[in-house]
Amino acid sequence: MRWRSFIPRVPYLRYAHTTTLKLRPYQETCLESCLDALREGSTKIGVSLPTGAGKTVVFVSLLERLQALSRSPEATRSLVIVNSVELARQAADQARKLFPHWTVEIEQGARHTASGVADVTVATYQTLLRTPRLQKFDPAGLRAVIVDEAHHAAAPSYRHILSHFNSSIKSPQTVQGAESGTESLAIPPAQHSVPIIGFSATFSRHDGLALGSVFDRIVYHRDFLEMIKEEWLCNVRFTCVQADINLKEVTINSATGDYNPTSLASVINTETLNSLVVQTWLDKSGDRKSTLVFCVNLSHVRELTQAFRDAGIDARYVHSKTPAAERKLLVGAFKAGEYPVLVNCAILTEGADIPSIECVIVARPTRSRNIMTQMIGRGMRLSPETGKKDCRIIDFIDIAGRTPGLVSTPTLFGLDPSEIVDDEPLESLRERAQEQEKGAGVGFATENANVPMEVPFPESVTYADYDNPFAFIGESCGTTSVVHQLSPLAWVSVGGETYILECLGEGFIRVGPLADPKDSEPGADFQAHYIPVAWDKTTARAFKLSPYLRPRQIMRAENLEQAIRGSDLYVKKNVAKGQKFPGLMRRAKWRTQPATASQKSFVEARWNKVPKYAQGKVVDDAARSLRVQRLTKGEAANIITRVKHGAMSRYERKMKALKKEEQLQLKELRRQAREVVTVGPLAAQ
Repeated sequence: MRWRSFIPRVPYLRYAHTTTLKLRPYQETCLESCLDALREGSTKIGVSLPTGAGKTVVFVSLLERLQALSRSPEATRSLVIVNSVELARQAADQARKLFPHWTVEIEQGARHTASGVADVTVATYQTLLRTPRLQKFDPAGLRAVIVDEAHHAAAPSYRHILSHFNSSIKSPQTVQGAESGTESLAIPPAQHSVPIIGFSATFSRHDGLALGSVFDRIVYHRDFLEMIKEEWLCNVRFTCVQADINLKEVTINSATGDYNPTSLASVINTETLNSLVVQTWLDKSGDRKSTLVFCVNLSHVRELTQAFRDAGIDARYVHSKTPAAERKLLVGAFKAGEYPVLVNCAILTEGADIPSIECVIVARPTRSRNIMTQMIGRGMRLSPETGKKDCRIIDFIDIAGRTPGLVSTPTLFGLDPSEIVDDEPLESLRERAQEQEKGAGVGFATENANVPMEVPFPESVTYADYDNPFAFIGESCGTTSVVHQLSPLAWVSVGGETYILECLGEGFIRVGPLADPKDSEPGADFQAHYIPVAWDKTTARAFKLSPYLRPRQIMRAENLEQAIRGSDLYVKKNVAKGQKFPGLMRRAKWRTQPATASQKSFVEARWNKVPKYAQGKVVDDAARSLRVQRLTKGEAANIITRVKHGAMSRYERKMKALKKEEQLQLKELRRQAREVVTVGPLAAQ
């Protein structure tokens, strides 16, 4: 019997408060949710709080309330993992401010080297990728590991680091080293279960990496719309600008599901649009003291900044290549109100704590709700000391408002993307969304309303029956209603506006569009050919020859009607003379007789070769076999004609394309669904 089974498990307890900090009600609820989950034995939990909700205050307060287990009395320290030096400084400063008696250190690059034994260490994940820096933090001495911006935690680099502290998290064999390229970081797995607690404003990933590979469940979630309504975030006014842009040709990154920056910049970074951004700002927010602008790439940052300057506005910019010291000075001056407009690209999307921001311009369209909420969230912090009353959000969408997957102000509220939004407060948008939901007979729910649903998803592939070589379409049996009205003969559609008339052993007639547009002539878009029989099938097969002679052009016609009627007349006079002609009729008596054994054998053999995704409505093998046995000669003849003349391969290509489109639509809906956060278990895959 194992002795460990006799050791009682002591739950996590709350410390007596050592600070006078008064937490907001939702922050207290969040802490209790975390503590309850830890008491129940969970060791990998997530918390979703919007930008401005005080995530840092919450997780620092949580660390203060965690009591080390009695079986591990040395576990008194904590580690906070962040993804930037700015976040490291913010978290360390907050910990020192709230709990001055703590020793707080930073582990980051060459400039900050921690001892590994401080009460709280804040470390960048890039630094922890270096094995010696990671190994100085003994899991046995840690009461918890906090992961800030935890939506990054599913990445291989994070999983490697976290596996050092919690053995239930699987580590990849290698990851990209922070400074030295691909570096092997394989370490013998340690049997530790330090609680891993993730915090994020966007606790989801649109790139498909499963956060369930790190966290078991989300224990608390708060939506930014709820926070605004309850006045924990500032009020927001929205302006959505429908610009003359076309996003349909912009390529999409297959990994992230968002627009490729270079492709997007070619459409967005134009003199006309940059001027529109500046003019919109002058019209709507020119009197605001602090505006943050999000751009597509570095070139866009520079050119849009210059457009502001050309209009006499003191605008400055930061991007990934801005030196850290210069970036710190620029952001600090912006916080202090020394200039009104700061333009950036992917730098201030996360972790920017600038409460004074009164306007956010989204000059980079996105398909990610995560990124959209991160950008607009920069302006939602309360800042009564600066006189801030609200924040204006300005975003730009295509003029049609119908680009699939685009996330904009209307879609955040469940509205149609083409809805006009101009200087509207939150409550007005909420009311409009409620009205639309009532009209659709669906109750309004804040979280569900945030799911952009402009991408349709068919429950099944739809197709025209006459494109299916094995479809049975009433008495026409393969003849479209158009040709049915034009001719009494048994023309068969083989796809692509091409029609075949079998001439009972005398060859066949083919009518269709001109094969080469270069051959077209005024008043001639269709052509008709007669392909006569040269040999009987047995002789042709024996000598490996085609049974047909070269095609003879009958005519060129202005439209399908002329081509069909002209071909009917040609057949009557030159091909099926006398008593043969009635046998070509759609209602000829022979067509109603049971199909021959050879016809049935041919149809069933070819039908069995059709891929499952292209079998249309036929799903039951027994029903299919029964249908073959009941075929008439006319039905079988039309199916054989369609198969022989390429309808089968054309139909398979069409169905394959439809299936691919269906899969792309499903992938898009899954990507959107991943951006919806709910309390509960997380899927590992």
